[in-house]
Amino acid sequence: MNASQRQRKGCGRRRSKVVAFRLAPEEAEALEHLVRLSGLSKQDYICCRLLERAVVIEGNPRVYKALREELLALQAELKRIEAGAGVQEALLARIGFIAEVLDGMAHRPRNP
Repeated sequence: MNASQRQRKGCGRRRSKVVAFRLAPEEAEALEHLVRLSGLSKQDYICCRLLERAVVIEGNPRVYKALREELLALQAELKRIEAGAGVQEALLARIGFIAEVLDGMAHRPRNP
């Protein structure tokens, strides 16, 4: 059911207001990582965070793939660090968020 069908049937909500803002490249990259790991659309993720709602991460193939890609990227970063480069704050933040996601998935009751 697309948006126009929802409007005709009177169900759902209509998002008619546009909000736009600019980000630094580093901020945009951090946002992209968080959105991918959440499994939500960028719009839904930003709305949840702005309105101080919980971001509930549902385990699904898209989240699994994002976690796998993030862990591979982190592995590459750790190899770079092992070679003598310093640890960046953004890397530590990514690791912390991945740990939170995995911890939340581990403590969530499974549906039979």
